[in-house]
Amino acid sequence: MRGVTETTWLDATAQAELVRTGQASPAELVDAAIERVERVDPQLDAVIRNRFDAAREEARGELPAGPFCGVPLLLKDLGCHVAGEETNYGTSFLRDAGYRWPTDSYLAQRFRAAGFVVLGRTNVPEFGTTISTEPAAQSPARNPYDTNRSTGGSSGGSAAAVAAGLVPVAHANDGGGSIRIPAAECGLVGLKPTRARVSQGPDVGEGWAGATIDGVVTRSVRDTAAVLDVLAGPMPGDPYVAPPLARPLAGEVGAPVGRLRVGLLDVAPGEQYLDDPACRAAVEQAGRLLEELGCEVGPGMPEAMFDPQFPRFFTTTIAADVALTLSALERGALGRPIEDGDLEPRNVMYRAVGRKLSAEDYVGARMWLGRWTRRMAAFWTPRDQGGEGYDLLVTPTLAARPPELGWLTDAGPKQEGRRINSLMPFTSQFNVTGQPAISLPLHWTEEGLPIGVQLVAAFGREDVLVRVAAALEEAAPWSDRRPGVSA
Repeated sequence: MRGVTETTWLDATAQAELVRTGQASPAELVDAAIERVERVDPQLDAVIRNRFDAAREEARGELPAGPFCGVPLLLKDLGCHVAGEETNYGTSFLRDAGYRWPTDSYLAQRFRAAGFVVLGRTNVPEFGTTISTEPAAQSPARNPYDTNRSTGGSSGGSAAAVAAGLVPVAHANDGGGSIRIPAAECGLVGLKPTRARVSQGPDVGEGWAGATIDGVVTRSVRDTAAVLDVLAGPMPGDPYVAPPLARPLAGEVGAPVGRLRVGLLDVAPGEQYLDDPACRAAVEQAGRLLEELGCEVGPGMPEAMFDPQFPRFFTTTIAADVALTLSALERGALGRPIEDGDLEPRNVMYRAVGRKLSAEDYVGARMWLGRWTRRMAAFWTPRDQGGEGYDLLVTPTLAARPPELGWLTDAGPKQEGRRINSLMPFTSQFNVTGQPAISLPLHWTEEGLPIGVQLVAAFGREDVLVRVAAALEEAAPWSDRRPGVSA
């Protein structure tokens, strides 16, 4: 093999090519990645549980001849169940019980069929219900650009590991921003796919009323596109399916962008939201780049985006889901009651709210969100169909730079909720609408912290996002950026 220092910063596509051409074996790639995790992760606490022996055995055996044969991967410790292995959802009670899930998720099957070799699980906040990876059950994940700052959440461990060069790609999922926010805070590419693009079966039909979806965090647009190609596609029994794409997303990398109509939104209206000049500058820079690519760029915002009732109805669906999840774990994996003392205060609050909801409350929230989604869709609807005719919305991914550890989690549940909302006014709307959205590392603060820019396309149009993201990556490359803590 070409040596650890030469392969560390190769993306997954390049590492797979080494295997395909005989320049490296899967075992060599896996051994190199394990060495990096063992050497660097003690400074980050990104990887909370490893399966190194199993990974080495798999890498030396017969792997599926998929497009990522032999490439090392980390799975988030939330979802993506693997039969016979633990997934603890950031909790102490599942960890202490040592519960092993009985079935593979379809997602785990697709990662395996693509040839990836899983090294372990990454750090998450408890049940993924906040945007900083600081679970009470273990040490916080630390941002490799500044270890006193958050990695974001809930895919914060995955993002820290990829940003630090431990692996080229890691599993992530997103219910309100949990792919895009860690990508933004750790200088990565994070694409939230269209609703139902990736199946959540067989155990889950939909999560958070259809707001949750799985994907990955990566260091390159081509990796993001190619990995989604192998993960995407409906499975029997899925409650709904995403519109089919015209061709594989990998084929959109390098394709002409065309003259797209782009709306820029650099700050959220309202005093309750943060307003960091670096985030405004990031959107301004992205707008200039898009103009240079031939797009029609100007201010623009969906009329319904900041409807004051949205947070209440979205929170209703989350609270109901948390309450149901905890009840299911009591009946199944644990076989005992989960006491308030077992949970972080935020999830105690969610469960209490969820238990008080009536069926009318829950269905009413979903009906309101359905009507609101149609109002949002008008922004991307062609003018000849009565819409505003935009192809893209561009926003900061977050309203401020990565916060210091403790800023959210030490505030108490009510203040934590207010701070979460102040920091993330741009992401959760698109979980509810189901639209694809991507965060790109297009800007950096004076102290060297990454600032993500979010691009949002119409429902089902990941192809547009990948074409534009690849062109922006070429115009303002980030591949040479290295955090202070890295391999």
